[in-house]
Amino acid sequence: MKNFLELIRNCLTDVREIMPWDLEERLAENPDLLVVDVREPDEFAAMHIDGSINVPRGILESACEWDYEETVPELVRARDREVVVVCRSGYRSVLAANSMQVLGYGKVASLKTGLRGWKDYEQPLVDGAGEDVDLDDADVYFTPKLRPEQQRPKDTKAA
Repeated sequence: MKNFLELIRNCLTDVREIMPWDLEERLAENPDLLVVDVREPDEFAAMHIDGSINVPRGILESACEWDYEETVPELVRARDREVVVVCRSGYRSVLAANSMQVLGYGKVASLKTGLRGWKDYEQPLVDGAGEDVDLDDADVYFTPKLRPEQQRPKDTKAA
């Protein structure tokens, strides 16, 4: 049985990752680049990269195909476009990029460090209304908030 991080590591044998400064450069060089944010809609509404589209990880595969309620036409048509998948920390985006490669996307990469790293690189984020997000507020947003019941019990190694 694999754990979450082992699953991510396995996908990294096939998935290319880029750093925030690489994404900044690619956006400047390729106006056709598609940024796909696979976080949940409430996360996307709080803050995202301007111009990105929100396709939550849970519906990604059907969003990539015609004839589903979740179909996102821009995404279906993007199989030959340069695509960068983003999430909060860079883990969900690796899984999503792996799925997209299996579905025929040839130029897909995952943003290593996710939007946390994008923010740490002091790149802009916007909210659901398109307004700039204060990066200090983003710091608070990206700070992990684990509840006690989400933490590993002290008397066991795995649950």
